[in-house]
Amino acid sequence: MAELITIARPYARAAFEAASAARSLAGWSAWLERAAAAVRDPQLEPLLGNPRVPTGELVQLLLAVAQPPAKARTGKAGEAGGREREREELHNFLALLAHNRRLTLLPEIAAQYARLRADAERVIDVQVRSARELTSEQAAALSAALERRLGRSVRMQVTIEAALLGGAVVHYGDYVVDGSLRGRLERLAASVAGV
Repeated sequence: MAELITIARPYARAAFEAASAARSLAGWSAWLERAAAAVRDPQLEPLLGNPRVPTGELVQLLLAVAQPPAKARTGKAGEAGGREREREELHNFLALLAHNRRLTLLPEIAAQYARLRADAERVIDVQVRSARELTSEQAAALSAALERRLGRSVRMQVTIEAALLGGAVVHYGDYVVDGSLRGRLERLAASVAGV
């Protein structure tokens, strides 16, 4: 896994730099996510390592699959030229990956690209596991507190986990803040046991 991350890193940076130069961070995100999903598809996966499949055909196939829906493509005439440049840059990017036999890295490249984009846009993804459904006021207060603490905009994903008994566990980046009742009880039991 660490090797894949290391190999994918320069490709993700190159994609990010191309998207930044074109001022199309969101567009490239969408392209990369769809291409990564296509690479994971069980029907396409066997074609990626097959030496009989020409790389040009693989690139065209991935471009077709990664194409945004028709509704998202409609727009002003000036935007059409930008989309064509974006499509050409993505074609070149995919061709480079295909030439280097790195198309299977697209999921990791997309994930690293997403992290680079979040850093550039000063956004952090936060996972909250809560014992109960948060009210809109609680979610807003937690989000505001996290934004003040982290100095970034927060995208919060909340999941319910009744086993926590009460409170919540907050994950962001490499940090975990356990404010759950279950966590407190476990810490109390460990201190009583002298561990």
